[in-house]
Amino acid sequence: APQSQKSTRRENCSQALMAMAETWPETLLPHWDYFINLFKCSNGSSKYVAIYVITSLTKAAPERFANNFEDYFALLDDESVMVASHAALNAAKIALACSSLRTEIINCLLQVDKTHHDPNHLGLVKAYVIEALDALYPLASNQSDILNFVISQKQSSSAKTVKLVKAFVKKYNP
Repeated sequence: APQSQKSTRRENCSQALMAMAETWPETLLPHWDYFINLFKCSNGSSKYVAIYVITSLTKAAPERFANNFEDYFALLDDESVMVASHAALNAAKIALACSSLRTEIINCLLQVDKTHHDPNHLGLVKAYVIEALDALYPLASNQSDILNFVISQKQSSSAKTVKLVKAFVKKYNP
């Protein structure tokens, strides 16, 4: 079927772009603005690729990210749970690359309750937030805020989130 061939081609191209950004970011850095503009498109798959490409490019050129901070973190409130979740997950890699923005990035993650997501979807997004916070916790200046946030998720509707809460607490607050 032509539609499935088209879908397969799109998926292969997306994977190639994300791998290229990770391996040879300098080839895609001149196209930074193009990927940032994808954050505002209506296609969730395009936003997903843009998240991963910008994350990889930020590791190569961290000074570029600050100007696009708001655009990136607006994705936490995206209508697509997939987009919001992967924006949260990749926020850790961005925070590790941009140490001057680390506390601000952590605070954006801790404020995920201010998004529009219904409780069940929000529970899943919070699993990705907790994964990101797990990577940032040892470097965080606001560890007590992070721990309180994580512990407050132990009654989540998401089994994945509850599992991550237990692992986080065992690791950092035995």
